[in-house]
This record gives sequence, structure tokens and C-alpha cells, in this order.
Amino acid sequence: MFRSILVPIDGSPHARKALSLACQLARHQEVFLLLLHIPEALPHNPPLVWGVGTQAVEASREERARQAQQMVEKAAEEARDLGAPHVEMLIRRGDPTRTILEVAKDRNVDAILMGSRGLSDLRGLLTGSVSHKVSHGAECSVITVH
Repeated sequence: MFRSILVPIDGSPHARKALSLACQLARHQEVFLLLLHIPEALPHNPPLVWGVGTQAVEASREERARQAQQMVEKAAEEARDLGAPHVEMLIRRGDPTRTILEVAKDRNVDAILMGSRGLSDLRGLLTGSVSHKVSHGAECSVITVH
């Protein structure tokens, strides 16, 4: 059904559920997974499923880069443990919605599989969730996991 799936990860429980589902598809269909992390500095410190802390606004560029790399490495390790044979990690900076849509188009993925909520729920209430915006702007299939 799908050859390639983009999975945006931010450390939230919803992103972890999305990764788990993507791994189930990858394991049974030899699907290529592209794990995308877009670091964001958040005003609060939510618990993260892979144990990597959120990025404080005052953190150095090196510290933010290290945390982002840890996030994708831990998610990729989990994906492989869940049976995904082909996993690539990608870190990009920018507006999450725009970046997800650009990567999906540039990489010509068949689907985006993402959590319905991420770490910045408060901002999503005010401006619309990233998953909602991605589902309306993507040129490929979008599956959201709650």
C-alpha cells in the first residue's frame, strides 16, 4: 500500500503511537520510514516518552542540536526494535506544519503518519493543530493517531 511514510516525532505520547503504527505497516510491507524531528523551544517542560528533555529557549545551539539528535536516535532505535527494517532520521528547523509538508513533497512520500496532538497543545488551541493543517495541505495521504 505505502512504500514510504513520513513520521514527525516530537517526543509526545501521540507521536509514539504514530511511530508504533508506522512500524507495524513497515514490518509487514517493507515500508521505508522517514523520522522527522523539528525542534521547538517550549515555554513548559512536558514529559517526553524517549526521555530526552525539551529544548529550553535559553539552551545553547550545541545543546539544542544534541537533544534533537538524541530524540531521533531514540525514536529510530525504537522503530528498529518494533521491526521496521528501513529507517532514516532527519532533523529540520522551521515552522512544523510548513516543514512537514515540504519534506513530504521533497521526499515524495506516500503518507504522513502523525500524532493528533503534539507537545504544543496550547498554541494549537489558538492557531489550529499541526496535524489538522498538515491533513489539509498535504499532497499525500495523512493518517493521524489519537
